Amino acid sequence: MNYSLHQLAIFLKVSQTKSITRTAEEMHLTQPAVSIQLKNFQQQFDLALIEIINKRVYITDFGMEIAQCAENILNEAKSIDYRLMQYKGSLTGTLKISCVSTGKYVVPYFLSKFLKTNDGVELRLDVSNKSRVVETLEKNETDFALVSVLPNHLQLNSISLMTNTLFLVGPGDHPYKKEPMNKSLLETLPLIYREEGSATRMAMEKFIENKRITVRKKIQLSSNEAVKQAVLAGIGYSIMPIIGLKNELANKQLQIIPTKGLPLKTTWNLVWLKDKKLSPVAKAFIQDLNQEKQSIIQENFSWINKF
Repeated sequence: MNYSLHQLAIFLKVSQTKSITRTAEEMHLTQPAVSIQLKNFQQQFDLALIEIINKRVYITDFGMEIAQCAENILNEAKSIDYRLMQYKGSLTGTLKISCVSTGKYVVPYFLSKFLKTNDGVELRLDVSNKSRVVETLEKNETDFALVSVLPNHLQLNSISLMTNTLFLVGPGDHPYKKEPMNKSLLETLPLIYREEGSATRMAMEKFIENKRITVRKKIQLSSNEAVKQAVLAGIGYSIMPIIGLKNELANKQLQIIPTKGLPLKTTWNLVWLKDKKLSPVAKAFIQDLNQEKQSIIQENFSWINKF
């Protein structure tokens, strides 16, 4: 046997994604590079690790056992790096954060300086909808979760980061009168919703229910980016967090449509289970956030204040 850690990492990723294309994307490699390393790795075993049927990748039972061994070996290799850094006095370990989909426009800015300062810290960031994020928090699969609506059924600690502001957004060429849009006009618009379980959808539905608005045409899409592209294409209108619209508003591809009762405001919170035993990395991140969050907000999000 003469396999490398790189080959182990590629095979492990293929076993997780069941796709050579996705493996190449996630590991920032070309598809031919992944295929070659996978072939070289397979040649060292008499039994098949994978099967490709109708262009789909299947991992054999033997392959699954090798994938588990590969994960263990790679984890041990990382521990060697961590121990070296610890002897040098560096902070080491993995920081695991679950983030609602709109939060992907927020959380990188609160992580950037911390990760640059601490080379020994690895990041695992899972972006999903609110229901999935709360589930990972409840199962203790993550250190922290970034949410705009706090789950009431969990005992949590939290740090408030910044305001999450939602406006009615339409295409840049939408003609509207100077006075705010009222209920009767809003009822004439096709409205685009996020999927069930999304905090943005819940905020939008609550606003529509409170105003007793009858929705003429309802469209559902599964991500904030998909909603934004649909609005850009002129398919409809949506109540959206402004945080992900900076460039489109600046380029006048989208516009905020003044509406009675809007904007809606919630707060981005970093939360963690009250009884969780935080790692040194997690504790250091909390300390960094408390010290740096105001300067991060001022430097990266002051543009929001003009709307």
